[in-house]
Amino acid sequence: MGPEPGDPTIRFGDGLELDARAWELRRAGQPQRLERIPMEILLLLAEQHGKLVSREQIVEKVWGKGVYLDTDNSINGAMRKIRQALGDDSGEPRYIQTVTGLGYRFIAQPTAVSAPARGNRITATSAELAPEPSDTAEPNATAVPVNAPAGVPPASSGQFVEPRRAPPAAPPTRGLPAIVWWSSAALIVVLCVALLWVLRARSREEAAAAPAHGAMLAVLPLANLTGDPAQEYFSDGLTEELIAQLGDADPQHLSVIARTSVMRYKDAHEPVDEIARTLGAQYVLEGSVRRDSENVRITAQLVRGSDQAHVWSRQYDRKLTSVLALQGEIAAEIADEIRSTLGQSAAGTPARVAPAPQQYQAFDLYLRGRYFWNRRTPAGFSQALDYFEQSIAKDPGYAPAHAGVADTYALMSNYGYAPHTEAMVNARAAAVRAIELDANLAEAHNALAVIAEDYDYDWHTAEKEFQRAIELNPNYATAHQWYAQCLALQGRFAEALTHSERARALDPLSTIVVADHAVILYFARQYEHAIDASRAVLAMEPSFGRIPLTPALVQTGRAPEALAYLNGGGNGPWAWALRAYVYGRTGERSKAADAIARMDEGILREHVDPYPIRVTAYAGVQDREQTLANLEAGYSERASFLTTIKVDPLYDFLRDDPRFQDLMRRLGLH
Repeated sequence: MGPEPGDPTIRFGDGLELDARAWELRRAGQPQRLERIPMEILLLLAEQHGKLVSREQIVEKVWGKGVYLDTDNSINGAMRKIRQALGDDSGEPRYIQTVTGLGYRFIAQPTAVSAPARGNRITATSAELAPEPSDTAEPNATAVPVNAPAGVPPASSGQFVEPRRAPPAAPPTRGLPAIVWWSSAALIVVLCVALLWVLRARSREEAAAAPAHGAMLAVLPLANLTGDPAQEYFSDGLTEELIAQLGDADPQHLSVIARTSVMRYKDAHEPVDEIARTLGAQYVLEGSVRRDSENVRITAQLVRGSDQAHVWSRQYDRKLTSVLALQGEIAAEIADEIRSTLGQSAAGTPARVAPAPQQYQAFDLYLRGRYFWNRRTPAGFSQALDYFEQSIAKDPGYAPAHAGVADTYALMSNYGYAPHTEAMVNARAAAVRAIELDANLAEAHNALAVIAEDYDYDWHTAEKEFQRAIELNPNYATAHQWYAQCLALQGRFAEALTHSERARALDPLSTIVVADHAVILYFARQYEHAIDASRAVLAMEPSFGRIPLTPALVQTGRAPEALAYLNGGGNGPWAWALRAYVYGRTGERSKAADAIARMDEGILREHVDPYPIRVTAYAGVQDREQTLANLEAGYSERASFLTTIKVDPLYDFLRDDPRFQDLMRRLGLH
């Protein structure tokens, strides 16, 4: 059936209708949600059916000439939403064809096309990249998306739009009895009071449901558009620095997802709303980096996760030597925009910007160091140290590079990649120097806290430094994660779980954060929860080994399940130590003895630290003398594994032994 005369509706495909008058896309008569900019582009393409529409034409029609925006990313995002609404596939298009490098073509055969009246289109400006009105919103009415976070009003142009008022009610008819009029008035009063009560209750519920730490932002990895894979360190490094700057901008109102989680989306193509939902973020920042020998261009756009509306977009062209100041500029603008969107006033103080190095090369080398440090491998740590030291050679006063050295030595010690004492001494020297240069550097205080805990057994200093790191950067997930461990090792599980949950909110896809959460649950004797958390880690990374799954299964009487899990892994010394633990707890002494013999062979072959491995095996068979001997050997080297003895169920059989109690006193854990 054809359209009625003057009907501005384009019908095509499987029951799809594009109604320009109603500004609506429908499928089988049902409206399909599509924001204003994607709708503008879809109408433009449909009007030019069969013709190639260039990206330049789209920019001119939708945004107008001379607008200073990152329109490339905006068009890409809009086209993604259009395809989702149409159910189209860019690889095998039925409705819209992409002509690479040129533009787009509407290829569906419309049943009828009438020129839509578009005289009321408003040209988009940079201020207009705010949440889009819904398709059914009335003119001049501010639309609130269905999935918007509770208590978060949409961004607007800054003008207050008075809501439409109903015409005043007619006075009561003169002939009505007074009692009817007064009864009606009383009923209206009762209804108003009831409505007010409901609204206040709902307001309280929404306030309770609002994020405890303000809005959550995810900064996706900046795309490297240089065409040179060797420049990945630069785009990744800028991403990490931008995360740090934004996390410091307004921590009371803005939390930022940690690097570990967002890097999962490097080179990925998931829709923004799906990423936001997975990460628990209300906003997503995406962008790109181009650079040459002297200049850098950074584009960035802020997208609301609930409906993928563009809130803010900018493009920056700077000299490479000013890139540090640029990061602070971007962070301040984004924080201000989010505060405005949330209806909050501007922050009283600007984001703290770390002192810039005297030479840009120092910063560049620091980025390279962090790139390799994040690999968490022996080779990665070695390369990271080399770059951090080169950075310090370029600018001895650059505090972040010293903090990088401290972080590297501390993790090399705890991962067993370097002699414990030597590594911790080097870590302390670097952390102290970093604090001398910049007393407000959270990473340096965090490193000092780890050294105090794992090498000095100084719990008071460790806690003070962790708290200082969190005070300086409340969005520093690693500080919350490591402080949670510190509290758990002292048996303060309620506080520990609070900080562990905060770390998980800030870094939801980090395997090590979830693994450490599982360990805390195990220490707290919440074995079933520890098992669930351990399985969540394996779901993310099947080969991840630092989880308490084996002992938690044994504690719940599931030794065969624990052995099945171990037998599905490797045969290194740790695996044999855990098998000895399981066999010992189930009374299979001969199998435990065989596992211990294989464990010792592996220790000699692989040249690994023997004491924590042997302690696990001998505690499993409840050999007091061997367990205590290896604990004392570890203490003589100030090993970090001894910090668990107060809370680890592994040592429950020793708790009445005076020698064990004396060791706890020396460790400050009595």
